[in-house]
Amino acid sequence: MSKTHRPLRRRTPERALCALHTSTAAAIALASVWHAPFGAGAAKAQTTHASALTAQPAVAPISDTIINPGSKVHALPAQSLRPLDAETIGPDLSAIRRPPNTPIPPSGVPILPSPGLAPLSVMPIMPSETPHSLHQIELDALSNSEGPSALLPAGVDAQRDYDLPDPYYVPTAGTGHLIPQLMPFRDRLRDKGFSFSFSYKGEAMGLASGGLPGQKGISYVHELTLQTTFDLGRMNAALNGWSVHGLVMERAGRAAQNVRVGEYYVALQEVYTLSGNVAAHLVDMYAEKKMLNNKLDIIFGRMSLTHVFATSPLLCSFMVTCSAPVAIKQLPGMSVYPKATWGARARFRPTRDTAIQVGAYSVSTLTENPSGWSWGSENATGLSLPIEFTWAPFLTRNRLPGHYVLGYEHDTTRYADKIGSVLPKSVANTLPGTHSAPSDSMWLEADQMIYRLGGRNQMAGGYLMAGYVHATPHVVNISDQAYGGLSFVGLIPGRLTDRFGVLYSWYKVSRRRRESQILAVDNGYSLGSTIRGIQNDSELIEAYYGIDATHGVLVQPEFQYMIHPGETHNIPNAALVGLKVIAAL
Repeated sequence: MSKTHRPLRRRTPERALCALHTSTAAAIALASVWHAPFGAGAAKAQTTHASALTAQPAVAPISDTIINPGSKVHALPAQSLRPLDAETIGPDLSAIRRPPNTPIPPSGVPILPSPGLAPLSVMPIMPSETPHSLHQIELDALSNSEGPSALLPAGVDAQRDYDLPDPYYVPTAGTGHLIPQLMPFRDRLRDKGFSFSFSYKGEAMGLASGGLPGQKGISYVHELTLQTTFDLGRMNAALNGWSVHGLVMERAGRAAQNVRVGEYYVALQEVYTLSGNVAAHLVDMYAEKKMLNNKLDIIFGRMSLTHVFATSPLLCSFMVTCSAPVAIKQLPGMSVYPKATWGARARFRPTRDTAIQVGAYSVSTLTENPSGWSWGSENATGLSLPIEFTWAPFLTRNRLPGHYVLGYEHDTTRYADKIGSVLPKSVANTLPGTHSAPSDSMWLEADQMIYRLGGRNQMAGGYLMAGYVHATPHVVNISDQAYGGLSFVGLIPGRLTDRFGVLYSWYKVSRRRRESQILAVDNGYSLGSTIRGIQNDSELIEAYYGIDATHGVLVQPEFQYMIHPGETHNIPNAALVGLKVIAAL
């Protein structure tokens, strides 16, 4: 970490760390009891890597000093006088020791804006309003109390008295930079208030079996992304807490899902969604302000809703669900990345384990303004009003983070009834009960770390994850989606930064679109060239292994198996294999 960056101004639970050198045999025995509910697999993983980690130094000094919610430093009572709970016992050494030579600082907070960082993370990377916390990511809570976590037993809740500084992000590229010699130059720019990242992402996907007849082969797509952050507070002290963010990308190639698999709802290659071939697509141009002593974050300008709503860094490690679940991507009102629109969002934390964000965004057709630059020519059809609540507990002595999200969005645009989607307009207008309607959607997303390995940050461990999305069947093509999977690190000894992921998803075509197709077939009308029969549902299994190959380079083999491509039974199940490569300058 640069010497100009001080530690996070957080209410860090240092007393949880003091037990690493003072805990008694009884405390260790009790800790194993608290750790047991989260699986023997975690203990086995830690044991596997114990020999490789023994010689490594501790990631931070161990101290009996804490910072309380009032920012007053004081000494803790003696260990023997404190209750044995998830905070006082502290994490296992084998779980928090980081891999050697990692560029991630001990706090787990990457340097802004960090080219290996998913730009769609739940907690945006931004300068802090507080002058002495130039490296802060997360907001401070409005209240020093806990929310739902207060109902947990003391041995499970590791955030009972103090906030925890874990940022929630997932490296989507290899750790570090491809050209480390640029770091002194980047540091000088950052000290003056300008940070940037430049990355390449290439995805090659080949159809191995099934899919459309005679279409076996490989499809390649790529993107080049330039992301910038201007920290206005460093440029002028009077603008402390203000920042300006920009993101421009180039995309090119030919995706596999349409021409090889016959799938038109589910994008099997994340890079090619919405914008297609474009030389310089403007994704972001927005301002941000952290205010009220780092308790409120407001952003406004041109942006995508799925930068912050209905997404997570874990989802974006998968091709198909980056930047959001497919059912969310189908909604015009959600302005899915890289589609940007005019809007604003406010975020705050009522308690130390909860967060609320609300927004208001202009709505236009997803395919409109494919370059991102034609702001004046956009035809606004309505207003999107999302709201999202997050509960983020830290569980057991190893501070296993979880994220439980409930979201809702109302789009005031009145959309045509899907009952007429494949029927001639003259016929659709005569159907009884046909009417336009606004769009409403809701989503549930949950992930929980079940073991910690290789550091203190929120991605140093293995997660289980699941979710469900529902949208108004009258006005959408995909009305329901359910998914579940896992995202693990450290499965191969010595490879603590590699990540293995598996995700199963189920997609249901809305009943109104299905009814339209049934009426069309019964009356002799064509369904169109892209629909192979009456659509019902489809399923997809995606698996990957992300290899932290070298500084700034991630190599990720991929496997996908789609059941009922095109949401019909008329196309053979498709198996695809591929490779994703990300390089960060």
